Amino acid sequence: MDLGVALPTSGVFASTGAIVRIAQEAERLGYAAVWTYERLLYPLGEGALLNGKPIALPEDYSSTYEPIETLAYVAARTERIKLGTSIINAPFHVPVILARRFATLDQLSGGRAIAGLGQGWMEQEFITANVTTRYRGAGIEEFIAAMRAGWGPDPVSFEGRFYHIPPSKIDPKPLQKGGVPILLGAASPAAIARAARIADGLNPIAFSLEALEATVKSFRSAAQAAGRDPSALMIMVRANVPITANPLPEDSRPFLGGSPEQIAEDLVKVEALAIDHVLFADAASSNEEELVQRLERLQAAVQRPAA
Repeated sequence: MDLGVALPTSGVFASTGAIVRIAQEAERLGYAAVWTYERLLYPLGEGALLNGKPIALPEDYSSTYEPIETLAYVAARTERIKLGTSIINAPFHVPVILARRFATLDQLSGGRAIAGLGQGWMEQEFITANVTTRYRGAGIEEFIAAMRAGWGPDPVSFEGRFYHIPPSKIDPKPLQKGGVPILLGAASPAAIARAARIADGLNPIAFSLEALEATVKSFRSAAQAAGRDPSALMIMVRANVPITANPLPEDSRPFLGGSPEQIAEDLVKVEALAIDHVLFADAASSNEEELVQRLERLQAAVQRPAA
């Protein structure tokens, strides 16, 4: 199991300088990947709507750098570290255009791209993208099939219920053989089963060890039921947690959050699940220097031999 870092593409110290520095320091410290995410807008007034009900959004969402453009910029300033999205909401995009953008990123980075996709949830974002929520579910299955068609041999063509590609030559293709790996962000049983059927891996959020265990079990069982080899599919977990300088009380700290030493103890438990990757979206550091120090401490704590 390796570790990754969410880049500061939003929040109090988001800037081009901070993004590049965290990416370069993550590479230097031995982290396997850096990650970005997508937010189309920050709704004013009643707040973000989910199923007609308002939800308060963190202030960090009010300004968010575009994910693929950011990763292309980072690709030019790094050498080895993987470049992933966690996540981009597929319904807000055109499959061929997003396929070409990821293929371009893969070419520019020397084959380091990871495409984490989701279905979207905020009603205002669906309105802004001029699509309906019907593009969730079956729509994302078609979207992925159309993206992969665009990465396949020319001439490319695709006919579906939601998406159509007339016979065409579509280039560039990704550098990675078979295309850019696709992860699906999923939480519901249906979405987890869908990821097991059609994706290269799963990108769940870690809420607790017990919930993560259940998700992993469900995903691997669904993959086996779909005739796929569960061991060939990736599980790359997102931890939206604070990395703190001092330990947090054990009875109130979030799973995979707290001081680097506390997080390292949780990661020992996660190892038993045979997960491929855990990415940390730190919610505590107030500046880039602080984040670098905590990432360095985390790597040291993880690599320290057990007593």
